Amino acid sequence: MPPREPLTYRDAGVDIDAGNRLVDRIRPAAARTRRDGVLGGLGGFGALFELPPGYREPVLVSGTDGVGTKLRLAIESGRHDTVGIDLVAMCVNDIVVQGAEPLFFLDYYASGRLEVDVAAAVVEGIAAGCEQAGCALIGGETAEMPGMYSPGDYDLAGFAVGIAEKARLVDGTRVSDGDVLLGLGSSGAHANGYSLIRRILADTGAGLDTPLGGSTLGDALLRPTRIYVPALLALLRADLVHAAAHITGGGLPENLPRVLPDGATAVVARDGWQRPAVFDWLADQGGVEEGEMLRTFNCGIGMCVCTAPESAGRARALLEEHGETVYPLGHVELGGSGAPARVRFT
Repeated sequence: MPPREPLTYRDAGVDIDAGNRLVDRIRPAAARTRRDGVLGGLGGFGALFELPPGYREPVLVSGTDGVGTKLRLAIESGRHDTVGIDLVAMCVNDIVVQGAEPLFFLDYYASGRLEVDVAAAVVEGIAAGCEQAGCALIGGETAEMPGMYSPGDYDLAGFAVGIAEKARLVDGTRVSDGDVLLGLGSSGAHANGYSLIRRILADTGAGLDTPLGGSTLGDALLRPTRIYVPALLALLRADLVHAAAHITGGGLPENLPRVLPDGATAVVARDGWQRPAVFDWLADQGGVEEGEMLRTFNCGIGMCVCTAPESAGRARALLEEHGETVYPLGHVELGGSGAPARVRFT
């Protein structure tokens, strides 16, 4: 038998040199997100972060999420620069509603074959999201797994850690009868409901270049998730938040009750906000009934804040100062304990 050429890891489909090139490419992006507390840089076995001073009883609040099948649209369109923002947003928006300031973020990027330019574009988006949220991108993992993913495919996961004073955690216990609900406008579908969106695209044959509202359907569907952290932190520091809900999969009916006490009813006016055109397109083209729209998509409200009636004007002004579009959605009615919280649309 003739001698065989020695096998290498690259022969098996894993290119260590490509991974090293990616780290060199993303190092400047990660450096832009650096904040007080970061110890060291990229490349260690673990990322180091020193807790900030000034907390009497610091509580770490963590969250993890992905981008879901929105990635498929990004991959098919070759637009990889915004899904990283989605990844950060889905994590940091979850922890800020509990009263936590995001401190740092880590990402996980997996593919069958590492394409450095694509991965670098994704991580640039992650860094941009971290800059918006004020947290540091301090580490991550790039996994090259031939045979696990089809050519050109990749997947993402993100992990955020924040900090809050224990006595100032937002847990819904301050919610009172008559509290006002303020909705913060979304940038579109964010990163939820894309399995249904892709089904509608397939059924109708619509392409991402379909005109929609002066732009295209692709622009609307790939617009990144809005990061509400700066606005929410301003409200938290002003002690104006009784509860807050990140409106993700399940929409208002599923997410708002999660932060309200038992027996509470969130009374929400259906016409209380302006719905982006993409949701009307999805409902019309997909034949999706209103109830299904509301429990699948955010339908234009990406965050909901509960505050005292006497604080509503100040809260709205502060949110608008931070660039948010704010809608008075309704109010909270407290009932008997024991019954689960719910949403009632009027």
